[in-house]
Parts: sequence; structure tokens; C-alpha cells
Amino acid sequence: MPTSPSEPSGPSGPSETYDLAVIGAGPAGLAGAATARELGLSVALLDAAAQTGGQFFRHPAPGLGADRPQALHHDWAAFAELRHRLDASGVTHLAHHHVWTLTRQDGRTWTAHALTGADGDTPARVRARAVLLATGAYERQLPFPGWTLPGVVGAGGAQAMLKSGLVLPGARIVVAGSGPLLLAVASSLAAAGAHVPAVVEASGYLGYARRPLTLATNPHKFLEATVHGAALLRHRVPLRTRSAVTEVHGTGRVEAVTVSRLDRDWRPLPGTGRRITCDALAVGHGLVPQTELATGLGCATRRTPDGTHALALDALQETSVPGLWAAGETGGTGGWQLARTEGELAGIAVAAWLRALPALTTSRRVRDLARRRDRMRAFADAMAAAHAPGPGWTGWLTDDTEVCRCEEVTAGTVREAVTGLGARDTRSVKLLTRAGMGWCQGRTCGAAVACLAADGTAQGTVPSAADRRPLAVPVPLGALADPPATS
Repeated sequence: MPTSPSEPSGPSGPSETYDLAVIGAGPAGLAGAATARELGLSVALLDAAAQTGGQFFRHPAPGLGADRPQALHHDWAAFAELRHRLDASGVTHLAHHHVWTLTRQDGRTWTAHALTGADGDTPARVRARAVLLATGAYERQLPFPGWTLPGVVGAGGAQAMLKSGLVLPGARIVVAGSGPLLLAVASSLAAAGAHVPAVVEASGYLGYARRPLTLATNPHKFLEATVHGAALLRHRVPLRTRSAVTEVHGTGRVEAVTVSRLDRDWRPLPGTGRRITCDALAVGHGLVPQTELATGLGCATRRTPDGTHALALDALQETSVPGLWAAGETGGTGGWQLARTEGELAGIAVAAWLRALPALTTSRRVRDLARRRDRMRAFADAMAAAHAPGPGWTGWLTDDTEVCRCEEVTAGTVREAVTGLGARDTRSVKLLTRAGMGWCQGRTCGAAVACLAADGTAQGTVPSAADRRPLAVPVPLGALADPPATS
């Protein structure tokens, strides 16, 4: 429930300025907001969803009457503690606020421009002296023949359906792609009553063995894998590594998938295709940091081991733009515990900056948080390297496979733009084919277009964050024309 700052330092009216605006109410945003408020700052927490928790701790709407939402989650007690801290601190929670851009006046005061209201088209703005971005990530999708059939959903999307809607995408669900999320999704679906014929992992797990020290210093990750592995064994779900779904079959909706063995570059091995009957496919190839708000302001980025672009952050989570911090998946995918740690660290750093108290950043608490952050970030990098897409995955694509679903652009059309018209980057391909110009603005097709534009040599990368956009989400023209209200 929204609350208001309870101390005199908070805003006294709708035109006043908060000390800190936190964008995103997942673990990173919750930890950052609660920590900053506990240190005396006035804090506004903006989020597009109705409830706090983000994607990881997504939970059913109250109207569904779920008696035990914690049964759908691991570590629910830790989330409950975090939410209690937030409620007790007096943070102003602004739900249903879709932030589409950030502006800065006189180099001092930030304005978060958002859309809110019942239809999501009412302009609003929130002013703050500092901003913490905790916008999370979205799923990376690598297309294949038949992936547009009804019944094909994102792996994270299948989990979201279960957690927030208490529904399953099908009765017999193949889980495929790459990354540790697959194990969590498969175990959740099986526990909810779905039959999971197979978990299909394009990479293997031997890459982790090359980082024994990193594994040894992150025992909780091994425990998580053990829990999910035990669940798969209990439900008799087979795990197929170095394999991928290379085609989906069906008339009207998914009826079966073809699973092929892959070489080390993710090229399908001829003659290895095996058909598995199913009525749904949950597929995802890792996560892409959601950085549009930051890159629109010129924030520096770094290339992650799995080919995405994350924000480049300093030791205290600040971006290259002064007064703008980030935490969680925006700095690289690493799980909710890393996100919470980074959020807390950022909250302290903002308080130290605004209150001119540098001693806060050298406290034992900060040193402990930084060590924990570095340890978990090292594991995140090892995880990303182990599951990085290989360049051979484009061999799955026939020329008539749709790559850009919004604009119905096929792989053949993109290839023709590259080989026949001389396109060598995603921007040129977009201009020549309209790939990436649809409603999702390249979030779904970006990886595929980038690979094809680079003639298959760009290891599953997504478009460079240097491709700046002034609008992070679709905005009605009326919202741009009308003077916004101030939250």
C-alpha cells in the first residue's frame, strides 16, 4: 500500500522533490529504497506493477484468493522480510507507474516521466535529487521454425503465468533454451502438476568446473541447483544437454517439437533430430539487462560474457552519469540475492552522496556488502560464460522463419539485406527491413537480427547499448503533448 515519508525531510506537496527516486520494485529496488529511507532520505518507489516483488517474487493478485503464495517461491521468507522493511520505513510506493524517460534540470534535479492511470495513458512525473535504476531484465529469445505458434511462451513467461495467474501454458510442456532459469521453471511447472517430457539445455554445465574457487565461495548456488535437480529427479524429468529445440510442429498450436543435438558452436548435428510430443514449449536463452532509461542518458555499458550489454558501474553502484545509480540485473544478470545486495549498497551510497557523509561508504557494513557483491558477481560472470549462445545457432533458421514477429520479417529477408544490400549492423538492417520497428522495439528479435547482421559471427549478442532511444516504452502522442501531473 502506498505510504508517505514520515519525517520532515520528505516532500511537503505535489510539486516538491524527493531525495531519491527508485525505479523498479524487485529485490534491488526494494532493498535500495528501504535502506535509503532508513538512513533518513525521502524516497519514492516507482513500479509498473501493482505489487512489489518484481519478476522473481511475482505473486498472485489478491482477487485470486491464493492461500499459500509462498509455495510458488524459494526464499519467500527473505522477500517477506524485505517487504516488511519497506513498509516500516515509510517509502512512498507509486504502483502502476511506467517510467518512459528521465530528464535532468540544471544538472541537479531529476524528473522521472511516467504513464499511470487505469488505461496506462495518464502522464505523471516525479522529481528527485538522485535516481536508482532497478529495472531488471527481459528474456532473450532466439527464433526457430514454428516459434510463433500458440503454445510457445518464454520460460520466464511460463513461470510468471504460474506465479501471478495460477495457470499453466499447457499440460505437457517442454522446457528449452539455455541458462539456470530452465531448471527453476521446469521444477515449478512439474510441482504444479504439468508433465515435463524434457528440459533441453543448449549448453552444458562443465563450464562451471573451470571456476572451482568461484563455486566454492558461492555454496548457496550449489544448494539451489541441488534443490531443482532433486525436484526434476522426483518428477522423472530428463535433462538433455548440448541440445536445442530446432523446430516446432503443429496446426493452430503446438503439437510437438524437434530436439537436435548441437556441436560446441551450437550447430545442429545432422541426423540427431528427435520428435517429442507436447502441447506447450517454454523457451528462453538467458536474460538481457533492461538499460534503456540509462543508455538514453548516455550511460557507459560493458559487454557481458554471454553477449549482452549491461551498465558499467563503479564500486558503489554509480553509473557513468553522476547522480544516477543502478542495481540488480541492469548491471548484469546474477539472481535476486545479488540484486538485493547491490540495492542495499546503492542506497547507502546515495545517502552518503546527498548528506555529504563519505564515512558511510567506508563503514564495515559497506565493506561486507561489497565483498558479498563481488563474490556473487564473479559467479554471475561464470554462469553467463557457461551459457553464452554459440554462433552456430543461426543454422536453425530457414529463410522463411520469422525473426521479427511484430513486423513479420523473415530470416531470408534479413540475410538478403546483409548479402545483397550491404547491411552490416542492426540499424542498417532495421532501416532496410523494418526488423525491430514493431511494438517490442527489438527486445524480442534483437539478438537474432544482430547475429544475422554480423553474418552469424556475433555470438548471440543483442544490439549495442550505444543505440540510444529517447523513449524506454511506447508513449501515446497525447501524453507527450499534454502537461503531466506531478506525483
